[in-house]
Amino acid sequence: MVNRKDLEPERSPAARFGQLLRTLRDERGWTQDELGERMGCSGTHISAVETGRRPPTQRFARSADKALGTGDRLERQSRAVRHTALLEGFPEYVTHEARAAEIRLYEVGVVPGVLQTSQYASALTARAVERGAITPEQGEERLSLVLERQAAIIRTPPPLVFVVLDESCLRRPVGSADIMDDQLSALAEFAALPNSVLQVAPFDMGDRRPLSLPLYILTMQNRSLVSYAESALRGQLERDSNSVVPVLTAYHQLQAEALSQAASVAMIEQLRKGSP
Repeated sequence: MVNRKDLEPERSPAARFGQLLRTLRDERGWTQDELGERMGCSGTHISAVETGRRPPTQRFARSADKALGTGDRLERQSRAVRHTALLEGFPEYVTHEARAAEIRLYEVGVVPGVLQTSQYASALTARAVERGAITPEQGEERLSLVLERQAAIIRTPPPLVFVVLDESCLRRPVGSADIMDDQLSALAEFAALPNSVLQVAPFDMGDRRPLSLPLYILTMQNRSLVSYAESALRGQLERDSNSVVPVLTAYHQLQAEALSQAASVAMIEQLRKGSP
């Protein structure tokens, strides 16, 4: 094809979106003008998005999904473009989390976003902005995503939510003493919900701890599995059951070694009272 620009999907989330859009359009044998006509925009606009020169808005992605008959595939992919402060794979993970029947989380160092109070989340974000790790705009993205995730887990019917927190999540001060007290109180309230299980992996588990990095595992409505694991620099989304089952096994081993929910809540209350 004359003047067809090669795409570089590894260059950025916008470029990956553009590659996917072009692939889906090519599969249907449509020109950019033909897709644009179905979406109510110009072929020039389609070209700019496909080549990564123009980021896709949520409205654009939804319109493209409708025209191409792709469900919400492009809308989900567009999240990675908008949430630029997040590690690769996490925006897509969030879209699965919002529909999961069961959610399993293991977190180290900080309370996971779905359980953060607004003050705790704001304090974490403000510190990241202060040290230059993210921009103020990216900080707003993070806070918006926290609210989005929290709204998703109180849907009807609610998912089952299993959480194992490394003891460091409870002992690492974030913000003021009042912020930490409110956050610990919120964790105790979460543990009392009928669809939740909260456990603490204490420091004295030592080398019996099967996991050392944050891990999220989802069981979808059709019983398929999705996992998301991350380090300081990268995240990895995995949907192959052969790869997810071993980490699910490790998660169950972690739950077996962690404190019971009653003992975990007791530890939280002791920390609230200032006891060691």
